Amino acid sequence: MAFQVSPGVQVREIDLTNVVPAVSTSIGGFAGAFNWGPVEEIITVGSEKELATIFGTPDANTAVHFLTAASFLKYGNALKVVRVATGNLNAAAGGVGTLIKNEADYEEATLSDTFYAKYPGTLGNSILVSVCPASTNDTVFNGWAYADEFTSAPGTSTWASARGASNDELHIIVIDEDGLITGRPGDILARHAFVSQAADAKADDGTSNYYPDVVNADGWLWFGAHDALLAHAGVTTLNHAVAPEAGDFLDGVTPAVMTSSLTAGTDDNAPTAGEVALGFDLFEDAESVDVNLLFAVPGADGGDDVTVANDLLGIATARKDCVAFISPPVEDTANKSNADAVANVKAFADQLTSTSYGVIDSTALKVYDKYNDVYRWIPAAGHTAGLCANTDNVADAWFSPAGYTRGQLLGVTKIAVNPKQADRDTLYKARVNPITSFPGQGIVLFGDKTAQAKPSAFDRINVRRLFIVLEKAIATAAKYQLFEFNDEFTRAMFRNMVEPFLRDVKGRRGITDFAVVCDETNNTGQIIDTNQFVADIYIKPARSINFITLNFIATRTGVEFSEIIGQ
Repeated sequence: MAFQVSPGVQVREIDLTNVVPAVSTSIGGFAGAFNWGPVEEIITVGSEKELATIFGTPDANTAVHFLTAASFLKYGNALKVVRVATGNLNAAAGGVGTLIKNEADYEEATLSDTFYAKYPGTLGNSILVSVCPASTNDTVFNGWAYADEFTSAPGTSTWASARGASNDELHIIVIDEDGLITGRPGDILARHAFVSQAADAKADDGTSNYYPDVVNADGWLWFGAHDALLAHAGVTTLNHAVAPEAGDFLDGVTPAVMTSSLTAGTDDNAPTAGEVALGFDLFEDAESVDVNLLFAVPGADGGDDVTVANDLLGIATARKDCVAFISPPVEDTANKSNADAVANVKAFADQLTSTSYGVIDSTALKVYDKYNDVYRWIPAAGHTAGLCANTDNVADAWFSPAGYTRGQLLGVTKIAVNPKQADRDTLYKARVNPITSFPGQGIVLFGDKTAQAKPSAFDRINVRRLFIVLEKAIATAAKYQLFEFNDEFTRAMFRNMVEPFLRDVKGRRGITDFAVVCDETNNTGQIIDTNQFVADIYIKPARSINFITLNFIATRTGVEFSEIIGQ
């Protein structure tokens, strides 16, 4: 507080309203192969429809990846998706495929063809681009195959006219020539009317009307280079000097329609373990990427199942604010006997890292692929991660996602292996949560163990996720103690912020008791002199019921219950 030199009134505002904030617990994270969409970039989707719009509908090569990602969206509405690189190339107007992964990659690329498919893959080979320039007496437009799709011929834009230029406009149409994208050959994907060749051109609403900017903004094309027939394209209208003579974009040019079918787009959509790992690398930074539930297709095609699983477990363990969901390879359980399937799953689980930040399930699931009208086997990881997201919605993160109340799997036709009690015992001891089908009860997640081998409170999903919520929320609030003084006022402020939060969690059945110690006993002179601040937070977590014992006792008619019970 500054000292006042002369009499006066000084108004100060002090904010003592700091609280522990709510934190996200239901955001999924997935990396896999798709037919369309940006590569090696995190994209958030909120529904299966949005997933299909951005990343394309699946074919036989990408169906397992797509359906696994879509299975999470049956329960939650926030999934961060990374399309992994799998040897794909973007189709190009010049017939030379080029890899342009995403917008950042595009900005660094040197391109020579006029147009490129927006994203890598063979879908780009279905795209046709046709450009109609302005011409004298509209002769070019009148003979153009797509003239009926526009209200009138291109000419001079308002922007160019006001600056003494002329004939700068173009019409551009993007067609699904082969029907690979929409399923209907000849469908119009995009229509850009009255765009300009002038680099500084603006539309009436103030946005750019320069045709490369307009094309880049749609979901189908990247602009590469100006066609030779657009000799003055890219010049500005500044000082009325867009062309050598009178500012006419047709000066010295014979106008003609420019039509290109994009070709040379490729994909293999069989990612290796290394390619999947590179995709999940984007989720490693807990400070910049908020994600809570990671899952993948086990054993990327041609890759190592255990490598993919352990990479995911390593990311979750290093972040300490999310859980990785692991499924055994589909071939380990699909079309196998119970005995063989259980043995395969146990052998797979035995190779996985012991960590409380992982959850392992037991079987492949048969689901309906509506895009191709077939049934397919997929891993269950997307469903088990989704059950946790659903638990957050209907209860809290510290409730178990297993059992008949919250553990019902949705949209599953059949499970590959339905373990009996002896099989479930074997799997549970191996840190694997059985998925079972009970007559009249549906398909249920029937276990809530984490992948931790050491017996402790953290070998249960609800306890691990409880501590993730507590640690993440309190750590976020604790940031505001940085650079304050380590004195009793700051310590009291911290206690007064944390204790109401923990009382709320206790009232919502997450913990049975707690204690917060933040005083001179753990903030000694040595701690203060080394610029540290220490708070010890003791938690008694609520435990989920895994074992029920019911004792039925028959007694003689004349016996008093109080005598037997001892009351």
